[in-house]
Amino acid sequence: MSETKIALVTGANKGIGYEIAAGLGALGHRVGVGARDGARLETAVEKLRAAGVDAFGVPLDVTGDQSVTGAAELVERQAGRLDILVNNAGISGEVGPGWVQDPTTLDLDVVRAVVETNVIGVIRVTNALLPLLRRSTSPRIVNVSSSVASLTRQADPDVEIGPIMAAYAPSKSFLNAVTVQYARQFAGTNILINAACPGLVATDFTGFHGPRTPEQGAATAIRLATLPDGGPTGSFFEDDGVIPW
Repeated sequence: MSETKIALVTGANKGIGYEIAAGLGALGHRVGVGARDGARLETAVEKLRAAGVDAFGVPLDVTGDQSVTGAAELVERQAGRLDILVNNAGISGEVGPGWVQDPTTLDLDVVRAVVETNVIGVIRVTNALLPLLRRSTSPRIVNVSSSVASLTRQADPDVEIGPIMAAYAPSKSFLNAVTVQYARQFAGTNILINAACPGLVATDFTGFHGPRTPEQGAATAIRLATLPDGGPTGSFFEDDGVIPW
C-alpha cells in the first residue's frame, strides 16, 4: 500500500486555495491548510474534514519569518515530511476604478506589499519547507501565477489580457522568473516545480467576476502537484497547456 502523501497549500481558507486543498484531499492526500486568519482557518479545516478530507490547520502568514518557521515546524511535527507545496497565497494590491493599477500614479508601497507577498513570500515559504520536501520520494512545488504574468501576451496588441495592473502583473512575472531559477537549481533532482494559471475565477479576489469556478481554477495546480516522476519542470501551465513566457 502506498504511503499517504502530505500536502501544504498556502492561502487555503477560501477560493482557489481551498479548492486545491479539497481536490488534493479528495485524491487521498493529507492536507495542511495554510492561512493567516485563525477563525477562517478553523472553519476551512472543519469544512474539509466534514467532506472526508484528512486536513490539519497551519497558521501561516507568508510575509513573516517567524510565522513561516513556525509553520514548517508544525508540518514536521504533524507529518515528518512534505510531498507537495502549493504556493497559492497572493494579493492584488490596491486597485483603482475598473480594477486598474496605473503605472504612472502607482503608490510604491503598494508595489512593495504585492512583491512581499507574491514573490518574497513564496521564496520564504519554499526555502523553509525544502528540508521537509527533500525527505519525499517525489516532491512537487506549484506556484500559483496568472496569465497576466505572460510578457508575450501582455505585449501582443491582439491578445485581450484585461486591465493594466502595474503592481500585480509584474509580481507574477517575477514569480515565474523565480520559478525558473528554482527549476535550474533542482535540475537532476526529483523535485519538480512549475507555475500554474487558474484563469479568471469568480472569487472575492476578483470581486466575484469571472467565468470560471474556484474548482475549475484549482484544476491545473492539482494536476501539477500530482505529476508523475519525470514530468515537466520549470514551465508555466493553464488548462490548455503551456503559456508563453
